[in-house]
Amino acid sequence: MKLQVAIDRVDLEYAKKIAKKLDPIVDIIEMGTSLVKDYGYYSLNKNDLGISHAELLLDTKTIDEGKYEFEKGYDTGADILTVMGASSLGTLKTTYAVTQDKKKQMFIDLMEVSDAKLKKIVNFDNAIYGIHHAKDNAQNFDAADSVEKFHRSFPNIKRINVAGGIDLPQVQKLKKQGIAETVIVGSKIMKSLDPIKTAQDFMKEIK
Repeated sequence: MKLQVAIDRVDLEYAKKIAKKLDPIVDIIEMGTSLVKDYGYYSLNKNDLGISHAELLLDTKTIDEGKYEFEKGYDTGADILTVMGASSLGTLKTTYAVTQDKKKQMFIDLMEVSDAKLKKIVNFDNAIYGIHHAKDNAQNFDAADSVEKFHRSFPNIKRINVAGGIDLPQVQKLKKQGIAETVIVGSKIMKSLDPIKTAQDFMKEIK
């Protein structure tokens, strides 16, 4: 299992500083949607961020203009870009084609995607499918339970990532469960007193 750390809602200089420190420790560094919107692709170039070990994910949340956004996104050196599962099938096919051509990775964000829609978008074999608890949704979220239910409903989907208030006990459950490819942790690491040590603690549980 891999650890993806989400850096979000901070200024660019801090994002760069913390990314460099996390780079040798974690598997994937995510530059969150707020950073993409606040600073744009040109400020989030992988080399400029100083990332050389971890993979870089830009949480673009593409929902239209898929070819343009994905080509520009991969030009930054990003390894993974995100597209909303709620977007049109045409957008998903386009972004997937760009991803395959660039030999990169596509993350399909399943926030607010119904089972009916999911059945139409399960055939992107190399895509990552992200079970995502919306930040604006106040309902409780059990990551391991959600992953189990999702896997039962869609057993052919092999690459499953999960995000949403994940703490160390949840990571332990997910690791034991053995279904999720990657766990995505944001505030539990970034808002801790020592983000680097906390990331190391998560990595000990994951590996």
